[in-house]
Amino acid sequence: MNTETIPASEVIVEGRIVAIRGGVVDVAFDGVVPHIHDLLFAGDIALEVSSLIGSGMVRAMAMAPVRGLGLGMRVSATGGPIMVPVGEAVLGRMLNVFGEPIDGRPAPDTPQRRAIHQDPPKLSDRVLHSEILETGIKAIDLLSPIERGGKTGLFGGAGVGKTVLITELINNTVQHHNGVSLFCGIGERSREAEELYREMGEAGVRDKTVMLFGQMNEAPGVRFLVGQTALTMAEYFRDDRGQDVLLLIDNIFRFVQAGSEVSGLMGRMPSRVGYQPTLATELAGLEERITSTKRGAITSIQAVYVPADDFTDPAAAHIFSHLSASVVLSRKRASEGLYPAVDPLSSTSVMLTPSVVGQRHYDIARAVRRTLAEYEELRDIIAMLGLEELSSADRATVSRARRLERFLTQPFVTTESFSTAKGKMVPVAQTLDGCETILNQTEFDLPESAYYMIGSLQDLEAAS
Repeated sequence: MNTETIPASEVIVEGRIVAIRGGVVDVAFDGVVPHIHDLLFAGDIALEVSSLIGSGMVRAMAMAPVRGLGLGMRVSATGGPIMVPVGEAVLGRMLNVFGEPIDGRPAPDTPQRRAIHQDPPKLSDRVLHSEILETGIKAIDLLSPIERGGKTGLFGGAGVGKTVLITELINNTVQHHNGVSLFCGIGERSREAEELYREMGEAGVRDKTVMLFGQMNEAPGVRFLVGQTALTMAEYFRDDRGQDVLLLIDNIFRFVQAGSEVSGLMGRMPSRVGYQPTLATELAGLEERITSTKRGAITSIQAVYVPADDFTDPAAAHIFSHLSASVVLSRKRASEGLYPAVDPLSSTSVMLTPSVVGQRHYDIARAVRRTLAEYEELRDIIAMLGLEELSSADRATVSRARRLERFLTQPFVTTESFSTAKGKMVPVAQTLDGCETILNQTEFDLPESAYYMIGSLQDLEAAS
């Protein structure tokens, strides 16, 4: 960060470096000791105070590589936390954790700045919205509908399509979203950031979107705090402007991972499976700020990497507890070429109740789940004895289930460049009609393959 952005009058006290451990720096002050979360500068390297360790000493996270720092080096305290620009000026921009541009354009021209650390809204200010955010993705809209003003997690291991799915959600929801969209990339690859910036421009939605990145090659302190920066900007649009905000985070597991790195460097004893002992409170501090108030709503969609496909991992388990909808991506379905690889039996949503989605939607979703669960139980028998050994009722169930599996696949707009299929966005009503038609049939004229990678059933009829 450029120290010129901090007015000289804000520098209240100076200290000196007494220890450097990786990305953690100990600083001794003779006079007034800075507070936790205060911003310090050693040369042009920014540090954030993480803990007070007595005798006028503080332990701080470095927000950049510590090359060039040395023992005894002078450190300046600014007297306050990291402040980032908020307001209309950040729309259409790609920024870092300090709110500085990384898109090659001038800094956002706004006098409004806010501290990145804020308290969650009071319980009395919060409201619940029993509304669905339609995505146009059949498997999600049918089985785990997204709550407007809620938090949705896309869970999956490496290579099952989390980033592709979140990019498709950006394409489908941002274009039809009347509020402001904010994308926060935590610990993702710079190639993905560049592609996303270009795609948002081509789709014509970049001017309503803010993009913040803390990349994998940056210091753990940056990856740990970039989510707080994103929320500070989102809260301005929600609270001051009264707008709805769509917040997309890729990947929330990298926030937990960065916290674990920082915790280890701070010298804290690790907890279960090597995670930091403060995992629950750090995650809650971020997630509880993502909420709806009387003034506006923040709808969050978060990609969650699941280490080694282990959903009992403490990071995945803690993230689950904060969500209103969980979309689980299955490696087994991905290996069968069923994309999006949404696991229909593991994906859930608190919105899937008759009072919210309606009795018909609820009944169809349950019938689809029941049919696919019965097919799952019959798989072993089919593998050992063959399909011919099943009763006629079971054979009809298998036929319906296999067609439902293929019907819930869908070509994406974001994959058009490397596939021959044109992307489809399917309204919920057509998804329900298609599933209901398949569930009510016992004999099928067309093979299973005809249902694969289509939009609504009208596409099937047109193809036939």
